[in-house]
Amino acid sequence: MKKVMSIFAVFSLLFSFSLAGELSLGASIPLGDVQMVDISGKKISLNDVKMENGLLVNFSCNTCPWVVAWQDRYNALAEASNKNKIGFITINPNTKNREKIGEGLDDMRDFSNKYSHDFLYTVDKGAELATAFGATKTPHIYLFDGKGKLVYRGAIDDNARKPKKVKNSWLMDAIAAVGTGNNVSIKETKALGCSIKFAGK
Repeated sequence: MKKVMSIFAVFSLLFSFSLAGELSLGASIPLGDVQMVDISGKKISLNDVKMENGLLVNFSCNTCPWVVAWQDRYNALAEASNKNKIGFITINPNTKNREKIGEGLDDMRDFSNKYSHDFLYTVDKGAELATAFGATKTPHIYLFDGKGKLVYRGAIDDNARKPKKVKNSWLMDAIAAVGTGNNVSIKETKALGCSIKFAGK
């Protein structure tokens, strides 16, 4: 009987985790000390990247058309983050399941060089961080304030393919608010992009 109850408890825990969903607004940075490999070969964690006013985490990849469409804004977002003393990191959760079709570490280096990236780009081994965050898309944005609390999650802006027609720059506005110690007016938007390639999917 005890063995049956133990098995039931394990399945209940796994079921609860699967229903946990996306990281809640106000939540703390998950797995902040987990070491990830950057395209430079160095290992780094989210806590290493976080700056005085916060941390911006972007789950991204190399091959998604949505990611490619937003590339002209990545460097500007990284620059704005740094100016506002917010750490900036892009994380690839697709490497394990797409390593041989454009998402390997060498592919990440080539992609970063192609677009002249000036920010950290790391491997999320086994999509461990994406799972903890509840991220489902590439790109999928999470912005934390100086206390490490989530204040914005979702999309970069409202027009990936036509930057000149962007009407709502949600992420850039959120960065400016966090950098000046103000409240983020729009805290959540729908992440638009390709699905993260979790194991078995």
